[in-house]
Amino acid sequence: MPTARMVVDPAFRVGPVRPRTFGSFVEHLGRCVYTGIHDPAHPSADVDGFREDVVELVRELGVTTVRYPGGNFVSGYRWEDGVGPLQERPARLDLAWHSTDPNTVGVDEFVRWARKAGVEPMMAVNLGTRGVAEALDLLEYSNVRGGTELSDRRRANGSEEPHAISLWCLGNEMDGPWQTGHKTAAEYGRLAAETARAMRQLQPDLELVACGSSASDMPTFGAWEHEVLTHTYDLVDHVSAHIYFAEHDGDLASFLAAGVRMDSFIDSIVATADAVRAAGKHDKRINISFDEWNVWYQDRAESRPPSGEDWPVAPVLLEDRYTVADAVVVGGLLISLLRHTDRVHAASQAQLVNVIAPIMTEPGGRIWKQTTFHPFAQTANLARGVVLHTALEAPTYESARYGTAGLVDSVATWDEEAGELVIFAVNRGIEESTELAVDVHIEGLHLLEATSYAHEDHTWSATADDDATVLPRPNGSAAVAAEGGGRGSRVTMTLPPISWNVIRLARG
Repeated sequence: MPTARMVVDPAFRVGPVRPRTFGSFVEHLGRCVYTGIHDPAHPSADVDGFREDVVELVRELGVTTVRYPGGNFVSGYRWEDGVGPLQERPARLDLAWHSTDPNTVGVDEFVRWARKAGVEPMMAVNLGTRGVAEALDLLEYSNVRGGTELSDRRRANGSEEPHAISLWCLGNEMDGPWQTGHKTAAEYGRLAAETARAMRQLQPDLELVACGSSASDMPTFGAWEHEVLTHTYDLVDHVSAHIYFAEHDGDLASFLAAGVRMDSFIDSIVATADAVRAAGKHDKRINISFDEWNVWYQDRAESRPPSGEDWPVAPVLLEDRYTVADAVVVGGLLISLLRHTDRVHAASQAQLVNVIAPIMTEPGGRIWKQTTFHPFAQTANLARGVVLHTALEAPTYESARYGTAGLVDSVATWDEEAGELVIFAVNRGIEESTELAVDVHIEGLHLLEATSYAHEDHTWSATADDDATVLPRPNGSAAVAAEGGGRGSRVTMTLPPISWNVIRLARG
């Protein structure tokens, strides 16, 4: 059996575990909003039409922030259409997804839903078909207490208190030719700078995210970030990153190594941002908002929007059914995000409900968890304190798409106040188990819990009709032995093939 070895020492810290790492994304796309979070005909719907059963699973998932309302959708969005009396709201065509949006849910409803779900709203402004004035209007409507036309309109619409949204995205994927209002880096950089400067005149303490590249393989990647940040460096706090993965042509080995690409993507963005910092002699550092990431099978039929004269409301779009292997990859991407917690200050898994999502619903009916729900929920609910630098030695293999990959990938978090160490690990081995041996340089810890998420059939996926679901299960192979010299202990665990694993150690 292959063996991987790791050393964990609390003296070597990457940075704090950031709650915003566990964000999600709600876009007016397919059934994410309508018949997803919002379904007035559902038995659990509240007075605003939001499904209570969805809210319960969002809380269980551990989501902290939700980006809204897009995504590609935002580049043609008129926010004013979604406020005020429902009977006066116009239906609009959404060019991004060839759909009709009835505007039943808008900024006021979304913020009420976010408060109910216990998540922080992350608002995106339209810099595709609109600009500075409209962004200022939305900010005034949302955050000014009262005494102005737009803030008083919000109060008249039923939201007496300001929405107090602090985190704002300056557009979405403006490097992409598919984006309504697509711009060059110079065009977008100037517009983003003008918008940011104006928004800070209204509210100086906002956190602002400039658009980075929409994918790591875009022809302009790197050059785009450099140009945009040259315009905006002193005006924004973060630059966005987006990436999606899928298994291609049965190449499971490369798919499981997706975290290798995630790591290199993050490192490249950091290098570019720091180059702009040095050239401009800036004091602060720009960090990353990784506000779109997930597994997404873009070549599947349900990922292609309608066409022709049909502009449906809430069509079935991007409703991937996830496998156990997909869940293991999601766990590996979470490991990558945590490992870069010094520079990744926020992240949003795309998306929350129905659309490439961990939560699925039937209109008016059942709700269930996809396989990807479980690694996200475990990490969001267990990662606390600080992320530790770990020395990991593992056998490697060559993947066709991403080069050399470790058979095991892992990260650890240490909550000193609670006295709890958590180790998250994936085994990328397809055929056989791997032993993970961890030397823990913390005294007095005992094994609290060890679980593995795996299945003899890595293509298994959950549906609403399943009588049973695959859950993270106790792993009886985990053991802790005391080490000599007061150095701490060694924990060993056999990681099943294609698995997501969690080891919890605690004092007392």
